[in-house]
Formats: sequence, C-alpha cells, structure tokens
Amino acid sequence: MGDPQIKEVSLIRSMGFWQIWAIGVGAVVGDGIFLYMGQGVSAAGPSALLAFAIAGFLQMFIMVAMGELSVGMPEAGAMSVWVERYMGKFFGLLSGLTFSVGWVVLGGSISVALGRFMAYWIPIGSLDTGTVIWAAVWFSIFCIMNIAGAAIAGISQLILVLMLVGIMVIFAVAGIIKGVDMSQMTPFFPNGVGGFSACIPIATFAYMGAACICTSGSECKNPRDLGRALVWSSLTFIIVYCLALFVVLGTIDWKSASLDVSIFTVAAETIWGPIGGTILNFAAWLAAATCLIMGTIYTPSRIFYSMAKEGYMPKVLARVNPKTKTPITGIVIIWIIGILGILAAMAFGAATFYVTLCNQAVIAWSISWGLAVIAGIYYRKDLGIERIKNEVGWHQPLYPAIPILAIIGILYVLYLCFYDMAQVVGFVIWMGIYIIYYLRIKSKINKGLIRADVQF
Repeated sequence: MGDPQIKEVSLIRSMGFWQIWAIGVGAVVGDGIFLYMGQGVSAAGPSALLAFAIAGFLQMFIMVAMGELSVGMPEAGAMSVWVERYMGKFFGLLSGLTFSVGWVVLGGSISVALGRFMAYWIPIGSLDTGTVIWAAVWFSIFCIMNIAGAAIAGISQLILVLMLVGIMVIFAVAGIIKGVDMSQMTPFFPNGVGGFSACIPIATFAYMGAACICTSGSECKNPRDLGRALVWSSLTFIIVYCLALFVVLGTIDWKSASLDVSIFTVAAETIWGPIGGTILNFAAWLAAATCLIMGTIYTPSRIFYSMAKEGYMPKVLARVNPKTKTPITGIVIIWIIGILGILAAMAFGAATFYVTLCNQAVIAWSISWGLAVIAGIYYRKDLGIERIKNEVGWHQPLYPAIPILAIIGILYVLYLCFYDMAQVVGFVIWMGIYIIYYLRIKSKINKGLIRADVQF
C-alpha cells in the first residue's frame, strides 16, 4: 500500500467546534426519531428507552472509530475512498454505493413519513390513501425544486435543525416539570428480550444520519475540534432523545404507540393540548422535509453525476440542465424510484413499506460503516500512534476498544435486521445487483475504458 499520507486539502477551514457539534446533533433529526420511534416503542414497550441508549452509543463508537480517517484523509467520497485504499475497489465501491443508494431507496419511505404528517392536518380518504397522495405531492415538489436549482443554504438548514432540537428539549423539560407517571414504565420488558431486540435496529435508523459529521475534517479550523465534536455531539443527541423518550413513556400508554401518528405528537397533546400536538407534528414534518431535500435527492444525484462523468455509471446521469446547471437526469430517475416506492406503499400498506425500507437502509449503511471502521484500523496500523498524534492532530480514546465495540455492535444490528425472509430477499437482490455492477466495472477497467484510480 505504500507509506500512507496525511491528505492535504484546499477547502477553507472555517468551522469551529460548535459548528461541527451542531452538524452532528442536527443530522440525527429526521423522520426516524419522530415517526419510526413509535414502531420501536410498540415492539419493546418501556425497554425502548434502553434500546435507544444502546443504539446511540453504538453510533458514537462508529463515529469516533472513523475520526482519525476523517481528519487525516478528508475526502468528499469519505467511506468509499478510505475503504478502497485499504480493502480494494470491490469493498470501496460497495461502501460508497450502499451509502448513496441507501438515500435513494429511502426517498419513498421518508416521503411516506412526510405524507403521514400531512394526513394529520389534511386527511384525504383513509389514512393510507392520504399518506400516499401527500407523499407523492411533496416528493414531486422537492424534486422540481432541485431541478430548478433551488438550494437550501447550509446555515439555513443548520438553524432549522437546531430549532427542531430546541423544540424537543423544551418538550422534555416541560414533560418533566409536569411530571411523568413512573408506573407506566413497568414492566420494563413487557415483550421480553425479543421485543427489546427488535427495537435496536429501529433506534439505529433514528441515529444513523450523525455519521455525516465525519466528512467535515477538511473544513475544521482545528482538527482536534472534529475529534471533540464527535464525542460531544454523540453525547448530546443520546441525552436529548433519551430524555424526550423518557417523557413520552411517562406521559402516554406505550401500547397505543404505532406508525399512525408520532408518539411525540400524542405526548405533546397530553402536556399542552391540541396546540402542542400541532407544534410537534410541524417540527416532525420539517425534519422529514429537510432530510428528503438534502439526503434523498441532492446528495445522491451529485454522487451519481460524478460517477457517470468517469464512466462508472451510465453517461445519461451526467446530463446537466443547461439553464439551472443541475443533474436533471439523475434527479428525474430518483423521482421515478421514489414514486414507485410510494405506489408500493399503497399496494403493501404504508406502515409495512416504511418499516421494510428503513430496515434495508440500516443493513446497507451498517455495511458501509463496518467497512469504514475496518479501514480505520488499517489506517492506525499503517501510521502508528505517534504519527497519528503528531500529524493527524487527534487520536481515538480507548483504542482498540472503540473500533472493536463498533464492529460488534454493527454485527449485532445486522443480525437483528434479518428478522424475516423479506429482509433476506431484499438484501440478496440489491447485493446481487451490486456484484453484477462491479463485474461490469472491473471489465471496463481491464479493457482500459475507464480509469481505475478514480475516487468519488
């Protein structure tokens, strides 16, 4: 592999500790924490609180385990670049594509969440019918906005997600002041270990966006700020969300939890009345909307554009709108996939569809994270602790315990994700598609049609 280098970058190092911390905390505010949590509580009862704490610390271990690579090898391609260097192109492309394609697949499920929130205000027919209609409407609107070149400034989105976190903090504090009913916390494991275990992948989905903080190493004023932010942002979202969930479990009957409405909305109505439910539902809608705009449409369309330019994907994905300078074909294809997903939600039931796709995303991203954590172990072995300290500027605490715990946790989550044959079949299908794709790419490289050293 040769002597590993500390990557020199030309991006502006403009972010301090608090900006990076806010990105890490805000990234986990999405549809999962507001809507999918109801599924977790329904499965685990009060023990969902423990499941969300465990999942939070798992995410923290993963983030910290990738910290040295984030600072020492800051790349736009992040995981795909790190993994390719230390584990080869097969796993490098797998790591990058599971991350980006995972976002595309989630377009349908997050749209369903968005439609669910809208159906709370403006019902159309049955709950599932209204959910699907509103999901299609808003997903189409956001795709058109992306094609038109409408961009959400980073600072605006940061302010938005911080407002959402603020609402959750106010909610938790108000609930504690009003008082929680501890009798609703017993029995703590009403559905046994099985129900508790089923909640862990759900909780993992709620936190999984936080890993995006690892891509900010090239824009930190002080690389050590990223290392500290990895730890403190993790602790922040673990405390905030577990505290909010504690209030929910002490306010409503956990047996009423489902995907039909956010459990935060129900609890807020109990604490503040109808206006509280409306505020929490609006916050949840905004969370899903920002996740949909930036995650499922903007990010993958740009990744596919870059890959298409180099011949790693069909050239049509590199087509840019001459007026708006946006990758129009990629966005249209993402829209088609999203609409097909929304129609599938109508066929199979919105709740079933949402849970299945979210679970597949956990599988895909867990694989991507696991490969990145292993690459981080290789990176530490190649550089050695002294170079890590002196040249990278930050090193993992408790090494090698952190990456070992991260890998154990990832394997456990993957084990739990394959809870029925549908999940196995889904995994086999997309992994088979990837293998065919990779063999085609390898053939092109061998024929000299595309470069082998491209990094995304």
